Amino acid sequence: MPITAAEAARLTKRWGSGGNLGLAPTKKADVLALLTKVNDHWQATHTPQVRSFWDEAAYQTGNMAAFAVTKNKKYRHYAEDWAVHNKWQGATSTDRDDWKYNYGETPDHVLFGDWQICFQTYADLYKLKREPIRIARAREVMEYEMSTQRNDYWWWADGLYMVMPVMTKLYNITKNPQYLDKLHQYFGYANSIMYDAETGLYYRDAKYVYPQHKSANGQKDFWARGDGWVFAGLAKVLADLPATDPHRAEYLTKYLGLATALKKAQQPEGYWTRSLLDPAHAPGPETSGTAFNTYAYLWGINNGVLDRNEYLPTAQRGWQYLTATAVQPDGTVGYVQPIGEKAIPGQVVDKNSTSNFGVGAFLLAASEMYHFTAKK
Repeated sequence: MPITAAEAARLTKRWGSGGNLGLAPTKKADVLALLTKVNDHWQATHTPQVRSFWDEAAYQTGNMAAFAVTKNKKYRHYAEDWAVHNKWQGATSTDRDDWKYNYGETPDHVLFGDWQICFQTYADLYKLKREPIRIARAREVMEYEMSTQRNDYWWWADGLYMVMPVMTKLYNITKNPQYLDKLHQYFGYANSIMYDAETGLYYRDAKYVYPQHKSANGQKDFWARGDGWVFAGLAKVLADLPATDPHRAEYLTKYLGLATALKKAQQPEGYWTRSLLDPAHAPGPETSGTAFNTYAYLWGINNGVLDRNEYLPTAQRGWQYLTATAVQPDGTVGYVQPIGEKAIPGQVVDKNSTSNFGVGAFLLAASEMYHFTAKK
């Protein structure tokens, strides 16, 4: 049963709002109350009638995780209202000869992953009510894409979160093995241009590869949210991927490598700075990368993929930051770096800096913390 407003108020009174209290909620009911408070606040102040581009769609991935935990029907209805508003589509062009996959926010950028992340939520909603319209456009777009000879569709780190889980979700619905074959091909290309074997981290895209690009202090510049996208995306893929998939070990190796590398880069306060290896480049807390990382660590611990003794302190520090600093008394998720693609020296990120995708990332982390506390 979903938590009631009265219960949420009682629990909030018991342990506080989660804002600057110095103590993270670690009991199942407390985590549920905080998750509910954050998502209710977002939905009360934002309409679902918005476009299906990546930022709104990233929120919905967190909203669906919140629904899975709470079974609160209003969260499902909010996602369905959003999907219906967008006619279960991403970019809307019907002229395949004009479909593009470089950066673009126009209807012809159908093959650009930022317009495909919405298919994750459509697939999840399809599993709740199997109406073909819910995944018809997703299948049309992805199966056209897979029919081409190109393999360079995922040329930026964010794209791995946007689309890798689409491939596994649609495979599990259709059982079409091409989804998994192409997932591996596209992932291979992404690794060839963004993966840094020395650190185990991912550059945001080819423009940022060292030494062509350096941080303010001459170091390799890995963007926190970018690596958070990849780490969380790999967790989602491993969650849905068949155990028999021949490439599972490769995805797992990259996931474990990120777990090791990001653990080293975490700040004592629990957050990750915007430039992972050069905190002075853009100092101070940042929530979106921290939330995606915390989600991915907790997923690994919950599913026996990560060693609890080694990685639980990292996850707990991330959760402590999220609940004691990032979440404000009214349920706003603060300290989210605005839309962009890199750490920017001098950019102000404070308690008033919030966003849809940052809320989505927090909801993912909170949902996994709920699963963790439920096992205790």
